[in-house]
Amino acid sequence: MERNQNNTSEGRMIKVVIADDHVLYRAGVKNALSGKPDVRVVAEADNGVQLMNLLKYQKPDVILLDIQMPLMDGIGALKEIKREHPDVKVVILSMHDDNSMITRMMELGANGYLTKTADLEAIYEAIRNCYYNEFHFNTTTNMALIDNLRSKKQAIQEGTGQESKLSEKEITVLRLMCEERSTREIADMVDASPRTIEAIRDRIKAKLNIKTTAGLIMYAVKHNLLQG
Repeated sequence: MERNQNNTSEGRMIKVVIADDHVLYRAGVKNALSGKPDVRVVAEADNGVQLMNLLKYQKPDVILLDIQMPLMDGIGALKEIKREHPDVKVVILSMHDDNSMITRMMELGANGYLTKTADLEAIYEAIRNCYYNEFHFNTTTNMALIDNLRSKKQAIQEGTGQESKLSEKEITVLRLMCEERSTREIADMVDASPRTIEAIRDRIKAKLNIKTTAGLIMYAVKHNLLQG
């Protein structure tokens, strides 16, 4: 459910954990975020094992997670986090910017993906978007998902007419989701309540047997649903 972004005025802090084996990078991100009034770095980890142990007693809202770490890398850590702490949002921060890696991490449940060249404002925006709207999509992630889908030689399944199972309203909501619209924005545009939009979103996922927003975007591209 979409959170009220005005919560910060009531003192709500977004608790962040940074997991990265580069001490200087962690220190730089932590220092930069210290100037933001609604974000607080509550812990750090330099490998996936340490991160998972930390999560036994620390419950962050968002984790900034590096892919390449010793003992347990970001891929393994992401799988563990999503299995044991599904409500925690994960933003990948990585040197990798190839489309296949981005797509893989999003399919595994990452809520956002940034390269380490991203500036502070981009990181801050990703943290807030993931906390308030569940996902942070940007040009990098969208193009990676689309490019990866189109480059596959064999689709897991060919078009089976599943899109015909979606009502006109469901297709409209799906298109707006792919345009990075928030739940409230979609509700206003289709004249419905946010709770109704959440129900429609869940119904779309159930009809198509797709569990993630990234999967819905790939489905919409594959079936040309963004061009209507």
